Amino acid sequence: MNQSYNLGGVQRPDHQREKPKRDKKKGPWGLILKIFGGLVAVGIVAALIAFIAVFMWVQSLVPSLPDEQVLANYEPKVTTRVHAGDGSLVAEFARERRLFVPEPAIPDVVKQAFISAEDQNFYGHNGLDYRGIMRAAIRFIPDKMAGNSLEGGSTITQQVAKNFLLTADQKFERKAKEAMIARRMEKTFSKGHILELYLNEIYLGNRSYGVAAAALNYFEKPLDELEPHEAAYLATLAKAPSRYHPVRNEARALARRNWILGRMHEDGHLTKEELEEERAKPLDAVLAPPLGARNSEGKYFAEEIRRQVSDLYGAETFYDAGLSIRTTLDPELQMVAQAAFRKHLSAYDRRHGYRGAIATIELPVDLDAREEEVVPGEAMPRYLWQTTLRQTSDQLIKDRLASDDLEPWHLVLVLSVTDEAARIGFRDGSMSTVPFAGVEWAREYGSADTRGPEVTTVSEVLNAGEIIYVSEIGEDFITALSKPRAPEPADELSEEELAEGEVAPPAPPLANPDAQYELEQIPAANGGFIAMDPHTGRVLAMVGGFSYGLSEFNRTTQAWRQPGSTFKPFVYAAALEAGYTPSSIVLDAPFVAPSLGDDWWKPGNYVAGRFYGESTLRLGIEKSRNTMTARLAQDIGIGRIIDIAERFGVSDKLPRELAISLGAGETTLTRITTAYSQFVNGGKRIQPVFIDRIQNRYGETIYARDQRACFDCNALDWRGQTEPLLADEREMIIDSRTAYQMVHILEGVIDRGTGAGINNQIDSSFPLAGKTGTTDDYHDAWFVGFSPDLAAGVYIGFDTPATLGQGEGGSNVSAPVFGEFMGQVLPTREVVPFRAPSGIRLVRVNAKTGKPANPGDPNVILEAFKAEDDIYGTRRFDVDGNPSNEGRGDEGITDDLGGIY
Repeated sequence: MNQSYNLGGVQRPDHQREKPKRDKKKGPWGLILKIFGGLVAVGIVAALIAFIAVFMWVQSLVPSLPDEQVLANYEPKVTTRVHAGDGSLVAEFARERRLFVPEPAIPDVVKQAFISAEDQNFYGHNGLDYRGIMRAAIRFIPDKMAGNSLEGGSTITQQVAKNFLLTADQKFERKAKEAMIARRMEKTFSKGHILELYLNEIYLGNRSYGVAAAALNYFEKPLDELEPHEAAYLATLAKAPSRYHPVRNEARALARRNWILGRMHEDGHLTKEELEEERAKPLDAVLAPPLGARNSEGKYFAEEIRRQVSDLYGAETFYDAGLSIRTTLDPELQMVAQAAFRKHLSAYDRRHGYRGAIATIELPVDLDAREEEVVPGEAMPRYLWQTTLRQTSDQLIKDRLASDDLEPWHLVLVLSVTDEAARIGFRDGSMSTVPFAGVEWAREYGSADTRGPEVTTVSEVLNAGEIIYVSEIGEDFITALSKPRAPEPADELSEEELAEGEVAPPAPPLANPDAQYELEQIPAANGGFIAMDPHTGRVLAMVGGFSYGLSEFNRTTQAWRQPGSTFKPFVYAAALEAGYTPSSIVLDAPFVAPSLGDDWWKPGNYVAGRFYGESTLRLGIEKSRNTMTARLAQDIGIGRIIDIAERFGVSDKLPRELAISLGAGETTLTRITTAYSQFVNGGKRIQPVFIDRIQNRYGETIYARDQRACFDCNALDWRGQTEPLLADEREMIIDSRTAYQMVHILEGVIDRGTGAGINNQIDSSFPLAGKTGTTDDYHDAWFVGFSPDLAAGVYIGFDTPATLGQGEGGSNVSAPVFGEFMGQVLPTREVVPFRAPSGIRLVRVNAKTGKPANPGDPNVILEAFKAEDDIYGTRRFDVDGNPSNEGRGDEGITDDLGGIY
């Protein structure tokens, strides 16, 4: 039976009676929910506070953000490149090796490789890759704990922001700034502009900034010739250049390159077949030579260009403005010039004996002992002596006691010595021998004129532990020209690579273990050589010394020396202007004239105490007669000589002293060779020219040597029109007939005179002319000469004046250099005779008397006379033996010192 209850007047059944409520908050789950709810609330508040804090922190960074607008007019530091006359690269100068290429000119394959490697979604994002950011955040703690470099997750846009406007430090502040700038950049610039900035600025190792420089430095190709696998390797270097070095880490570099090729395939840039083909190709990357000259023979020339352009535009423009400099250099002639100069300077040095080893080191007891560790890039540990040799030779090169630009010479260590041979070790660890024949020349040096006794054993010359130079027996600088050139040493490492603990790559093997070697030594004397086009003054070759690595001083352009008898042609040219003829008679006899102060000047001939009496003016040049020249100079007056020397540019200020007629003034090799050129070009003024044209980074010509107007030179093709005529604006500095007379006389120097030894080096069918020169006590030796279209000059002497040795004059020290050079060059050129101007007549004369030859006369030569010359009349020497004053020529040139000083 159901019971009911009265609840406020309402009866309810018992089963509907309200049960007492339970307090849920007092249960365990209620407590948990309460705690969780509290934490959520706290988290929301904390997140809100953090968001506000981050927002305020980010906003605080805004005022310090760099202005991305500076990237709108991007003009990076660009490499200045120096080119030879044939367009080949001579040198590069830069603080950062970079070539700027606008984005439309960058090939698609290069863009695709970098985008696939660095930022696959480049064209789709707004500056940030959020998935990459999350990935980097997840990896942050593990990488930090492991000490690994942190993954950045940066897009190409962010990398541009970092490289151009921020630092590279891995801090949250920098990353935040990078992200904000990247977003701004995406709103301001096109994707093409951002990619252009990236590909031109990125560092790719070996001092290569930007893809264009890297393409040349690693593959010797312009960008538009790169193949996909080459572009992929350049993209490999974007991550860490030293980690993917093409020599030290080739396997790692190949793996990364092939991975990038796979990404390019995934992105649709390569077909499956193309992918397999490109992956199968070898790396074939090389290391560009150091900045500066590309090879050893171009170093003096490149330095002269650096000096001249820096004087024109300043050093900052030269190094950073990306100039393209087209020079006058002929690379083939330059190689021959350096080889000829080195060959014959070394031959002179050998004639005076051996001065000893460059340095001596202590050898290990066990010559077969090796280091404990293998140097990266080498197959075996180095010998202990090899390590010491490398360290010592590097220091010798640093101290300029040795040089690495003397190919085919090698710097080696003497390991052991017997009477019959010496065992030598090379930097690469290979070994060979120096037999007795390789040291037979090395008699001990005593003085410029004395040597020790004949050498009978190798042990008399060499000792174990000595560092010396050697070359293969039978190979000199000239014969080395026909051999493949050894690679230039790799460029020094960047600060980034040094910071990563990288070491320089090993040098290529130098030695030929199957060859035998001979001892060499660096000459104590030095000098210079120059070759130029005599019609334009364009310098085709220049050697400033034996080795640029040993001395940067350019003895061709910077050394002022007395020219000796190479000055005489200007005295004789002044005489021809004054009315003399090549057959005029001048007395060769003892000569005395007052000198400055209370002294008397008493010149003598080459053979002391010997005089030859009445001689033709021609003979005075051919045999280089001093007393004849002094007497001639006294007759015509020193004023005329100074005038003609200054017109020819030999010197700007010569002392008014009769001794200058024998070369007592000073000049440079460049000046006097230019002066001789003005004889062969018909008496027209030229200046030595090293630079033809300079263009800025945009291809605009900012300097041109030839300023002549040519109104018909812009035709795109030839349609039968006549050749454009260019005005000859060269100034006449001497009668062209007088100039030719001097050329004709100087031919006799090589045919019959002091330069006759040159005929042993070159076929006599080649027309040549020139003059030897030797100064007092054999301090300086000269030869300056020319063919119809090529002039060259040689100077050899000590930097600190000293005698070259008795008999070591221009004819046997410098003339062989000229002969070797011309003997190598002229056979490759068209043979033309010297050009005679109108108003010249060639007459058969007796070479001894200068009188017109009679039938049957011996020793007959052709002599060049001006049309008005009286070849039968008085020949300027009277019966009293005094110089005649007839035909003194231009009396407007006065001489206030009576023609003596």
